[in-house]
Amino acid sequence: MVATLPVMSTHTSPAGTAVSGPPSVDGRRASIALLVVLFASFMDLLDVTIVTVAASGIAADLGAGEAQLQWTVAAYTLALGSGLITGGRVGDAYGRRRVFLVALACFAVASAACALAPTAGALIVLRAVQGLAGGFMVPQVFGIIRSSFAPAAMAKAFGAYGAVQGLAAVAGPLLGGALVDADLWGLGWRTVFWINIPVAVAALVLGIRVLPESTAPERARLDVAGAALSAGAVVLVLLPLVQGRDWGWPWWGWVLLVAGLSLLAGFVAYERRVANRGGQPILDPALLTVRPFTAGLAASVLFFGALASFFLVLSIYLQSETGRSAWQTGLVILPYAIGSMLTSGAGVALAAKAGRALLVTGSLMLAASQGLLWLLVRDGGTPGYWPLAGALFLGGLGLGLAAPILVTVVLAGVPGRQAGAAGGVLSTVTQIGGAAGVAVLGAVFFSAPDGLARVMPWQVAAYLLAALVMLALPRTAAAPGPG
Repeated sequence: MVATLPVMSTHTSPAGTAVSGPPSVDGRRASIALLVVLFASFMDLLDVTIVTVAASGIAADLGAGEAQLQWTVAAYTLALGSGLITGGRVGDAYGRRRVFLVALACFAVASAACALAPTAGALIVLRAVQGLAGGFMVPQVFGIIRSSFAPAAMAKAFGAYGAVQGLAAVAGPLLGGALVDADLWGLGWRTVFWINIPVAVAALVLGIRVLPESTAPERARLDVAGAALSAGAVVLVLLPLVQGRDWGWPWWGWVLLVAGLSLLAGFVAYERRVANRGGQPILDPALLTVRPFTAGLAASVLFFGALASFFLVLSIYLQSETGRSAWQTGLVILPYAIGSMLTSGAGVALAAKAGRALLVTGSLMLAASQGLLWLLVRDGGTPGYWPLAGALFLGGLGLGLAAPILVTVVLAGVPGRQAGAAGGVLSTVTQIGGAAGVAVLGAVFFSAPDGLARVMPWQVAAYLLAALVMLALPRTAAAPGPG
């Protein structure tokens, strides 16, 4: 239950600009509004992790190949990342409440469609639709919280949001495993998508009644062409990386990769022209001249790319190679989530004094965790629960120190006037990095019978390199901006 918190009569956007909206929001109504957006956030975050545990069931039921399993995860995160900045600007222009409710309804419909998917290809397409709906829904959460609570209460509201993130991390593997093993009504893995429907319906009914409406004072122009160019470039790069092994690495696969990189360069050039004309590009090229920001982008791609791929390959390994059930797989992953919850609060509390040191320490702990896992699986045996749990718990402790504060530490090195745009780009690149990690490390995993043993050294290298890049970041985290 969320306690009733004081609310404010004037509010600000994530970028710190004034936002139009109701002059005040009743305290009880604001608390219910917080519950609504937290329910939606929980559902969105849950769908990032819950599907990995169901991967083996999806493969068995739909005949999904290895590349298709990678796409069930990558399509969601890629579409989510592609929609974040555009979704935020649409909410600023047309009303955050309106966009949130429409996106939530679309997310629910897409979830039901995923549950009914007749083929692996259809599931991948529907996962992309689901992710895009999430990309339009998530940015509204922050605006709605800001338009509902006074500055003093806002910290508690965002703290509740952080707690929901931790809860979703714990619940994903466990709930996914329980649902798959329970095989309710013979639905098997499909229940991991059906579970979204009652949550979404409850959030919609309450949201229509209690969510406040707010908009930005000036309507931003949507950089539709920039969004299309960036999404197209990333897809062209990821497509041969994911499908290359199934295709037999043909010459035209390499052509697609080169075309994607060329389109990415064209995207940067186009964004520069938009900025020079006084427009509002998705990526302000001026940000790329800020050294801490470029270092932050690189660190985020390495850090979250390794993280996103890890749970997919670990879940498949535990079920296919060690014979564990989906529920047992969730129990193996649980210590990782518990470890992250134990240190995340300390990480946030100490970020203002030692942000960079925490990031480096967390990355090194994750590297050590992956190294221990490599020692456990390299001989081809079946590791016991407690050795696996110990290695994963260490990784979770490192994740809790680093992941919650990475964005704020990076933004500490960005000029205040660019902080809003930088935050949006960083969040988007984080999701795209996750999709790239699933593509690259997933390909390594599926390339040989001892796939997990082959992936672990790459994981160690990614976290060590991330720690090295993080040395270029500011020493401390950014102070919270106004509103």
